[in-house]
Amino acid sequence: MTATAAATAAPTGTAITTLDAVSGPQARPYQSYVYAYPHKTAYRPLPDRPALRDLWRGEDKSALSLYLHIPFCEVRCGFCNLFTRIGAPDGLTGRYLDALDRQAAAVREALDHQGEGGEEGPVRFANAAFGGGTPTFLTADELTRLCDIAERRMGADLRAVPLSVETSPATATADRLAVLAERGATRLSIGVQSFVDAEARAAVRPQRRAEVEAALGRIREARIPVLNIDLIYGIDGQTPATWRTSLDAALAWEPEEVYLYPLYVRPLTGLARRTAHTDTEWDRQRLDLYRQGRDHLLARGYEQVSMRMFRKAGSAPQGPDDHACQTDGMIGLGCGARSYTSALHHSFDYAVDMSEIRGIIDAYTATEDFGHAVHGRYVDGGEARRRHLLQSLLQARGMPLAGYRDRFGTDPSEDFPLELAAFAARGWLDTAGTETGNLRLTAEGLAHSDALGPVLFSPAVRAAMAAYDPK
Repeated sequence: MTATAAATAAPTGTAITTLDAVSGPQARPYQSYVYAYPHKTAYRPLPDRPALRDLWRGEDKSALSLYLHIPFCEVRCGFCNLFTRIGAPDGLTGRYLDALDRQAAAVREALDHQGEGGEEGPVRFANAAFGGGTPTFLTADELTRLCDIAERRMGADLRAVPLSVETSPATATADRLAVLAERGATRLSIGVQSFVDAEARAAVRPQRRAEVEAALGRIREARIPVLNIDLIYGIDGQTPATWRTSLDAALAWEPEEVYLYPLYVRPLTGLARRTAHTDTEWDRQRLDLYRQGRDHLLARGYEQVSMRMFRKAGSAPQGPDDHACQTDGMIGLGCGARSYTSALHHSFDYAVDMSEIRGIIDAYTATEDFGHAVHGRYVDGGEARRRHLLQSLLQARGMPLAGYRDRFGTDPSEDFPLELAAFAARGWLDTAGTETGNLRLTAEGLAHSDALGPVLFSPAVRAAMAAYDPK
């Protein structure tokens, strides 16, 4: 996922609405961005602390995803609720990489462990990603070590699989980019958010357009195949004209991908200390700007992949599409990364407050035994159905009904009759697609993804999220 993806994620400490979110008179289009389900605020300490070798026994390990998390940034944007800290005291990044290496060794040992039958298939990685935070906060030498951990400890051939890396304008330096290009990076995602300096300041993002343009030039010179640019709409002072300015400035670099994110104001973030937007006028503004951005990109040769993601026609995907971090077989390394087996999603503790984050990072760097899952949520058959529907329906291509039936032996209309009926009543489901065996959203359904997605959360997950104490 991108840095902004996490920054605009589900709210912390607030109840996720039910069907009233889409059927009631006060239905609002921006409830929460569903980029992972169950959301991490539904995770809890695991009293049984299951061994990783037991969790991975019997799992399909032939096409794993590898994600390495670097929880450091040079600054923290006003909208950001990522698990990241500003800066790093002397030696902290080295200690963090030491811990990452220990964790990788423990995880690989668990993956290689054979059960009693000793007939489990080989361990192979299908894709890899470095996220954060800002992975390029690390020096060029530290990035080399990060790649070595992925390859030598985990066994991922970074030059043979898609490798996506997140960066920022200030850290996209030539020496760092050279390391990533040489080690096989196929996609670089840069959080620009706005090319208008006044809007960047309003989002509490200290950058100048000239610095952004210089960074984009260095990225193109590095010849990494796919450039993704993140933009945000709904910033204070933003107008259709200034939004068009940012869109055109991004398109001038002919990026293979563009992500358009609505601004959210979340608890404990910089913007939350200001007056939070809660009015319907802001909803209308964001919807208008979304439609403007969507239509602008579609008219210029981009194809819509999800509400947020647009890909230039003819550009080959470099790794999983939006929401792919929901797939089973995810290996997350680092104190902010999630791992997914078919039965358990697990990670480490989560926080937004800077002092809490520092404490979690310090505890992670002091950890010696990484052989057990410590914090997470078990996923039963009902939750697996919700994940499958969410990760598929929120994609523009929709969900093949046959695949759902083959996996679960039921039809989504049987499992989610009220939810799908409510979506259809709002004109968010493409009935023609359903008749041809593909459950998909209409254009307006995609536009309302952030209202539609949370409706599919289970009561148990909603209750756990509501009970979460933000920290």
